[in-house]
Amino acid sequence: MSRKLTNIQWRITRFTLGVSLLAALPALTLLVVYVKLDVMKVLTEQWFDIPVILIVLAMIVLPGIVSGFAFGNGLKQRLEELVEATLRYEKGQFAHRVPALGDDEIGLAGDRLNEMAQRVEKQVASLQRLSTEKAEMQDQLKKSVILEERQRLARELHDAVSQQLFAISMMSSAVQENLTYTEENKIHQQITMIEKMAGHAQKEMRALLLHLRPATLEGKGLREGLEELLQEFQAKQPIDIRAEITEIPPLSKGVEDHLFRIVQEGLSNVLRHSQATSVTVRVGAIDSQVFLRMIDNGVGFEMNAQKTSSYGMQMMQERAHEIGGVLDLISAPGKGTQLSLKVPIIEKVPALEPEGEQER
Repeated sequence: MSRKLTNIQWRITRFTLGVSLLAALPALTLLVVYVKLDVMKVLTEQWFDIPVILIVLAMIVLPGIVSGFAFGNGLKQRLEELVEATLRYEKGQFAHRVPALGDDEIGLAGDRLNEMAQRVEKQVASLQRLSTEKAEMQDQLKKSVILEERQRLARELHDAVSQQLFAISMMSSAVQENLTYTEENKIHQQITMIEKMAGHAQKEMRALLLHLRPATLEGKGLREGLEELLQEFQAKQPIDIRAEITEIPPLSKGVEDHLFRIVQEGLSNVLRHSQATSVTVRVGAIDSQVFLRMIDNGVGFEMNAQKTSSYGMQMMQERAHEIGGVLDLISAPGKGTQLSLKVPIIEKVPALEPEGEQER
């Protein structure tokens, strides 16, 4: 792209040079005709041992070259600002703004790009708010279902199993008391063992009931959750997982949930499809963006093959789009796979206004 912009600069320079020469030619012709200058004398005349014709041509050419180069350079720089902005927006950096580029069409294009970026930024913020609300609703629903099920299990265990264990303990005690001393000592030992086992089971049941009764678990941040997820995979799978998780700024609940699920889905795909022996997971933040990169040394696949859509990409793409992220996948047969995700960090963006209010 830089080469094309440079061509624009030199094209303008050549254009102004050509205009200068075309304008100078009739002027010189008129000068020779009306002033009746001797053409041969003009061609042979010298100033400071330099032919006059060369001096005249230099005086004609240099202003054209300088003016064309200066104008083309200014145009090139302004176009480069537009190209830089479009590349940043393509990468999801919607917080970038094009500087003032003047009052002409290029300046108008820059203003329109800024307006577009601002609106996309608001839409991304809206998507993230919606995903946060959705995640919170799902979290509350999940907690409610878990709480209800735990309470049901606790009631049934307390009312049925715990009471039966208590009854077994009482009956074994009563049987042991009613046995005479003349009976076999082995029966006493067996009943004593039954009583002890029932008492131990009761203690275990009480501990289980105490464990079931808590309604909620303490929430975790994205970094802590990812570290625990990677440790769990490392413990259960014969794959070397290398984690490089740097400091992550506070994110909305929806963004954290989607990032966590994308990592989870990515690891699942690695375990099921890649045949990899190692995978590296890098997560951090830079330039107002959260980045995720997963690299494995597996068998890879052909990017143009239709199987690509079955490699878990569809679910991850949907999650990335819901939070305004840009997700890319690079792979080749025998070269492993690299997954890259960038999500803009929206600190605080005003809510979208209705179209009617904006027009007024």
